[in-house]
Amino acid sequence: MPLWHGLADGAGVVIRPHNPSGTDGVLGEVALLSGLDVISVTHCPRLCTIEGISLNSLPLLLKCCHLSSEQSSSRHFGKNARSHFLLALLLTLAGRSGGDDDYHKDEFLKREYSLSKPYQGLGSSSSSHWDLLGTAVITPEYVRLTPDLQSRLGAVWSRIPCYIRDWELRVQLKIHGQGKKNLNGDGVAVWLTRERMQTGPVFGNMNLFTGLGIFIDTYPNEDKQNERVFPYISAMVGNGSVVYDHDQDGRNADLGGCAVSVRNIEYDTFVLVRYMRNMLTIMTDIEGKQEWKECLEVPGVHLPQGYYFGVSSITGDLSDNHDLISLKLFELTVERSPEEMENEQEVTIPSVDYREVPVEVTDEGRSILTLLFLFLFSVAGLVIFIMAVLIIYQRWKERSRKRFY
Repeated sequence: MPLWHGLADGAGVVIRPHNPSGTDGVLGEVALLSGLDVISVTHCPRLCTIEGISLNSLPLLLKCCHLSSEQSSSRHFGKNARSHFLLALLLTLAGRSGGDDDYHKDEFLKREYSLSKPYQGLGSSSSSHWDLLGTAVITPEYVRLTPDLQSRLGAVWSRIPCYIRDWELRVQLKIHGQGKKNLNGDGVAVWLTRERMQTGPVFGNMNLFTGLGIFIDTYPNEDKQNERVFPYISAMVGNGSVVYDHDQDGRNADLGGCAVSVRNIEYDTFVLVRYMRNMLTIMTDIEGKQEWKECLEVPGVHLPQGYYFGVSSITGDLSDNHDLISLKLFELTVERSPEEMENEQEVTIPSVDYREVPVEVTDEGRSILTLLFLFLFSVAGLVIFIMAVLIIYQRWKERSRKRFY
């Protein structure tokens, strides 16, 4: 086995030889993925096909090409001008990636916070890191949060609180059903919250949550639809007192978002949620091209540690199949100066810098119910008071009669 193959496996890079039979002269392909950019370069020698490699793994790829070039004949590699161009391009990209002092794309998959096939022991085994809630069921290919039936609610929640400071969550899911456009619902939410395993009206989770919610909303509840096109992805940071207004599709408190056609499409939907240096970034890939498209970027987001990841879904009068395929959490390596470390304060309450006054909406349903109870208690108290006065008066009257006789 070549030296670079072992190194690549240790780094989590997938290597697939373009020509497993080993026929001389057959060249492989290299696909370089860097954030929003996808760079495909052909004519790397065989045994050098690496898929899903990040820029910080470029030295590994250079080692691969270098070792293979020594083993290949000069007529296939040494005299191949395109191969020289490949090496020059890789060196350029490596230099560009090495110059980013703020963010080194070192990714470490955290399996304890990740969920993928074959979902062994999910929700039932004591060794599982995840719990199932409601109608969520496990199949060999996905976790179905809700079926295409009315009034269903399902979720998966991590059992382990997350204490990672900078992270990237990649969610793979599929939303599909029989209903026509705008006759389906309601969508999926991705959570990082203090509470877990709760049920409620916000995509299957409780309202007044504390933490981060990413909403993939497939049904417009508000009558005015001219501003937003659905399905729509948005984000919200809650501090336990901010209400998600369902009738307004959460516009009262969201941080923005984007319209993304995620329902009944050919490819799986991929959503990337990155939290780094208090910057929240959301990207999507719905075309199967392994190209991330930016949806939302919000600076000044402060999230406490020790919260739980979860994914939930709900259906009402309208429904859809909401299938979760995988969740993968990566820890990101971010360099911080001593000054940054010293000035950094512990976050205890979720917040966003530019929201000076938290947006709060009165829950009309609760207010009416509260007033009704107050009215009923007041009436009951008044009746009891009147009865007590009548009883006292009757006794006083009887005593007066006895004195008379």
